[in-house]
Amino acid sequence: MFRLIEKINKDKEFNKIIYDIKINDTVLQMQNYRHHFNTSCYEHCLYVSYYTYLLCRKFHLDYVSASRAAMLHDLFLYDWREKNSRKGFHAFTHPKSALDNATKLFKLNNIEKDMILKHMWPVTFSLPKYRESYLITLTDKFSAIVETLNGLRETKTYNIIFRYSYMLLGICTFRYFL
Repeated sequence: MFRLIEKINKDKEFNKIIYDIKINDTVLQMQNYRHHFNTSCYEHCLYVSYYTYLLCRKFHLDYVSASRAAMLHDLFLYDWREKNSRKGFHAFTHPKSALDNATKLFKLNNIEKDMILKHMWPVTFSLPKYRESYLITLTDKFSAIVETLNGLRETKTYNIIFRYSYMLLGICTFRYFL
């Protein structure tokens, strides 16, 4: 992830697009919430925003709106692992919380609103309206998987699973050739 941070920091156009979001005090509070293992909510949104920016540029979509929405897509500002006053399962409720928080801070266009509200599709049932909204669902899932695998790699559980998977592979291979 360190190389990705370097790449993000060097991309002047991307940083210009999300500058006002990156320096916003409320958005910076996302650094206080762990999201996937050791990745903060802020870092996760930054990664998703950058991947979405790259894909939307490649496919000639609205990469400005997409980058901005992706940076705000998880602006829910609570630790989802802790039980608090919110009602419902986090995966279903946080897009609405993020949209509510984002609209209080920034003027959002329809693409940005749709992306934030529907980034959890197909977990949530509302179909995205724009192609950019579909892309954020993919980049969000991709980033979550990468962050989780990186987090697992640092744990003993990963080492145990890795060791036993090689043992199982060895046993299966040995049996196959006998």
